[in-house]
Amino acid sequence: MLKHVEISELELGMFVQKMEGSWFDHPFWKSNFLIEDQKRLQLLKESNLRGVVIDTTKGKDVSAPVAEARILVDKPKSIVSTRMNAINTRTRREDAASMPVSIDKEVHAAQAIANKAKERLHRTFMAARLGKALNVKAIEPIVHDILASVRRNPQAFSSLMRCKLKNETMFRHALSVSALMVSLARKMKLPPNDVHTCGLAGLLLDVGVNYLPQSLDLPDGDFRNADPKDWQQHVMLGYRSLLYNDGLSQPVLDAVLQHHEKIDGSGFPNGLEGTKITTFARMAAICDTFDFLLSQTSTVVALDPAAAIEQMKTMEGAFDEEILHHFIVSVGLYPVGSFVRLHSEKLAMVIDEDHKDHMRPVVQAFYSFATGEQIPPHRIELARSGEEDRILGVADLSGLGLPDDEYLREMIFFSTYKNSS
Repeated sequence: MLKHVEISELELGMFVQKMEGSWFDHPFWKSNFLIEDQKRLQLLKESNLRGVVIDTTKGKDVSAPVAEARILVDKPKSIVSTRMNAINTRTRREDAASMPVSIDKEVHAAQAIANKAKERLHRTFMAARLGKALNVKAIEPIVHDILASVRRNPQAFSSLMRCKLKNETMFRHALSVSALMVSLARKMKLPPNDVHTCGLAGLLLDVGVNYLPQSLDLPDGDFRNADPKDWQQHVMLGYRSLLYNDGLSQPVLDAVLQHHEKIDGSGFPNGLEGTKITTFARMAAICDTFDFLLSQTSTVVALDPAAAIEQMKTMEGAFDEEILHHFIVSVGLYPVGSFVRLHSEKLAMVIDEDHKDHMRPVVQAFYSFATGEQIPPHRIELARSGEEDRILGVADLSGLGLPDDEYLREMIFFSTYKNSS
């Protein structure tokens, strides 16, 4: 039997079937679950929910004094219609602000979001380094902004992070992974609340880096250059720093703790394998690895985005294969920023996806292998009817006398979209 109860009436052992409130009135990613521990009960009682509906066939009933309380079947319209009206109103509002636009129109908005987000992250992470509790509420609006940008154009924000040099590694990585997580969650058709949770998890994956010893002598000051035993501590440090953060959902904590676990059990910190790793953590492992492979360190050369995709496909036992497939569809086999060799013997960079044909994106050609010279930059829509050119594979830029890959990528991207850096 389904019964409506007040938040104050909830007890351990009850089974929550529905929650009355918006997606942001509570920290839970599931809409139905058993209240089996005190922490979960406390989070419910501290939430902004108007009430919940319990299923007495799956869990404990209300106590005797309120056993004659409101039963759902007595007044289903008021509860269900109120929630649906709230959801529909919010959806219409968000859709109106997130109408699809082209990548060139969204890049400017994405740049503004990134600048604003960088300032928030800097203040929040700096406070954490000084020993203060991490203020998750201060950075959560970043997720809303990134999500809105991804709704308007799935590629713009991630492409900007991939092609822009003037970003501190830590902030760029957090923003990039957040956007990748949002895009992947949408591609997997997860519920809206889960999409938001994925974006927040992406922002916080490496928050533990802030708690690593500042005395470590690291090349370029990059913690990725630290001894693996030191660097691996960031996972547990991040998890512990967030564990008692009010309102932070368990899926976010799991993603922070488990994003370096591997499907075959060879990851860290706990050597989990298969489905023992949560879905969000398996998603995070893929997004985090992809962006890491694109990042230059003093010991590791950054990969071309398309080369990173190819390498990830060969990393047997590392990733959930089904989620990896969804990820590749979300970013493209040749993601924006990839340098490719065309059948016409031209060198080009991918500047946009083609929504109907992920194998034939939009590219900007700028060099001829046939003549060994640069050519006037021009746009080629490979999937356009009548276009006979095609991609042969990832291009090798060595020995061509061109600027280094990162500078060239940024120069082509911003000149294409005429956006100030």
